[in-house]
Amino acid sequence: MYESVSLNVNCPYCSKSLMYNEEIVDNKPSIRLGIQAEGQTGFIYLSSVWGSYHYHCKIELPENKIAQFFCPNCKQQIISENNCSICDAPMVPFILDMGGRVRVCSRSGCRDHSLEFKDVSQALNKLYQEYGFTRKYSEEELKIMNRDPVPREKKDDKTQEILESGAFLMSYCPNCRKSLIDHDILKLTITSNDEKGILLLSPYMNIFTSESTVFLQEDKPVQDISCPHCDTTLISVDKECGSCGSPVAKILISARTKMINFYICSKKGCKWHGLSDEDFQDIKLEDSLEW
Repeated sequence: MYESVSLNVNCPYCSKSLMYNEEIVDNKPSIRLGIQAEGQTGFIYLSSVWGSYHYHCKIELPENKIAQFFCPNCKQQIISENNCSICDAPMVPFILDMGGRVRVCSRSGCRDHSLEFKDVSQALNKLYQEYGFTRKYSEEELKIMNRDPVPREKKDDKTQEILESGAFLMSYCPNCRKSLIDHDILKLTITSNDEKGILLLSPYMNIFTSESTVFLQEDKPVQDISCPHCDTTLISVDKECGSCGSPVAKILISARTKMINFYICSKKGCKWHGLSDEDFQDIKLEDSLEW
């Protein structure tokens, strides 16, 4: 299982760090911001742990009220042109020191947030090696991981990486490269019986729980599965389900420092998932129906 990821963030205007070592939240340095709400002003200390909604605040924050946030360095209000997809309040953007940005909702009690990387592969590498996303590798291990691929005929199965059951799969759209993880759930857009809706899947390996906003008929493929960001179809044109022959959706997941193609069956009730032939040489899915 992956460990908690602590993000270091900077002001989008002056680029100075917003991290504050003197106020600890979730056992990590907090993100310090000036705050103004309901005529009160003070400081708020947000958890820097991705997925945590904990904070310490020096003023009272009424539920469901929109607050204004300010950089403690340049004093400028931090606000985005984008509004919250849940409550339509302004989003508050921060710059990640690894490249990219994170946005959180300005409304008290709303948990909408998003994480975007300019270079997904580089950011994942930094997450893995510097932010405790998994164990750190030695220099020798990194050389082995980054060297040219071993020819297939000489590949030893013992060198395959295994994605273990229960592992959290960081998932991305193969087209726009935006994260498909929303509030720790894999979120996709689906079309079934000409009705469009949202499909929520467990992002944990070999955990098959799901929820849908539209009716899905058991043992019948959906019409389409697409990215909720760019609305591009994820249905693969060159691969089908290895169990039932139905169309499959292709997403990207992270494995070590590499992004790989990951396929899921489009038929309700089918638990098959698999990899491309190329990735098959390097990675094995623990307890997968494909193996």
